[in-house]
Amino acid sequence: MTPEERARKEIDRRLGEAGWAVQDYAQMNIRAASGVAVREFPLRKGQGTVDYMLYANAKAIGST
Repeated sequence: MTPEERARKEIDRRLGEAGWAVQDYAQMNIRAASGVAVREFPLRKGQGTVDYMLYANAKAIGST
């Protein structure tokens, strides 16, 4: 496992412990919980991705 994979696994664990539903972009459902963290969220074309897009009550509130 690469350092990035280990870090992502730890972040997912901590988000889950804090009550966030952690999802992959391909299966995202921002209404699945009051707090949803979507992994590898794509930005506009050519802008890449953010590691996590955070939603609270189905509204985007931040990214990492």
